[in-house]
Amino acid sequence: MTSSDPDTLVELRHLTFGYGERVILDDLSLKIPRGKVTAMMGASGGGKTTVLRLIGGQARAQQGELLFDGEDVTTMDQARLYQARRRMGMLFQFGALFADLDVFENVAFPLREHTDLSEALIRDVVLMKLNAVGLRGARELMPSQISGGMARRVALARAIALDPELVMYDEPFSGLDPISLGTSARLIRHLNDAMGLTSIFVSHEVEQTFMIADHIIILANGKVAVQGTPQEVRDCPDPLIHQFVNASPDGPVRFQYPGLSVQDDFGLRASKSPFQAMGGQS
Repeated sequence: MTSSDPDTLVELRHLTFGYGERVILDDLSLKIPRGKVTAMMGASGGGKTTVLRLIGGQARAQQGELLFDGEDVTTMDQARLYQARRRMGMLFQFGALFADLDVFENVAFPLREHTDLSEALIRDVVLMKLNAVGLRGARELMPSQISGGMARRVALARAIALDPELVMYDEPFSGLDPISLGTSARLIRHLNDAMGLTSIFVSHEVEQTFMIADHIIILANGKVAVQGTPQEVRDCPDPLIHQFVNASPDGPVRFQYPGLSVQDDFGLRASKSPFQAMGGQS
């Protein structure tokens, strides 16, 4: 099977996935444009990381198709899936470096695992990838000797070691200080353009995400709530999208968990509840 759209690298068609009776993705259809940076956003637990796991074949959908460059990942046997994964890079949340390997060996690992390159060529490739993320000079350091932001950059060098077509990032900005966050965001954008990649990243960080993404998909209730360019998403009139993009504390997602009114809870029928008398809300 080949994709009818040459501009699409990944496509989900009417895909459903869940755990038991709990549905995470419900008849989900979306496209990841080739050569672009796509951000996957939405409330926690909405299925964003699940989409990455399904693309990589770590999980299998119960229904629907998931096409990677026109081939259905959901029907691949182990050997074919292994080949497809060589065309993908993955940056796990918090980096997931091997603690007992130094920076150089962490980046060299996929080259040793998946290629027959000589040690001289592995050295050159590793140093080039570390240089791309600004850490060639840190090659002899252990993961315990580098900062969280540096660890993400080492993990990114490892993710691009095999020159993949698709790189997936699971919350690459989580827990980073403003400098490291900005550096990571610029690297995602720069490497995508310089290496001709297709990038997908999961993020809750609105400002940096809207600065670097070409295409944004916001998931809600197992479906696509909105997708488009950053400006198209900002202009979406849906109250839920407006609340999410502007980080509003109240809206369709309410601040107060549903329950009895304050008056009923306290057995009061006065004109003002105790909370109102203190300036709060009933």
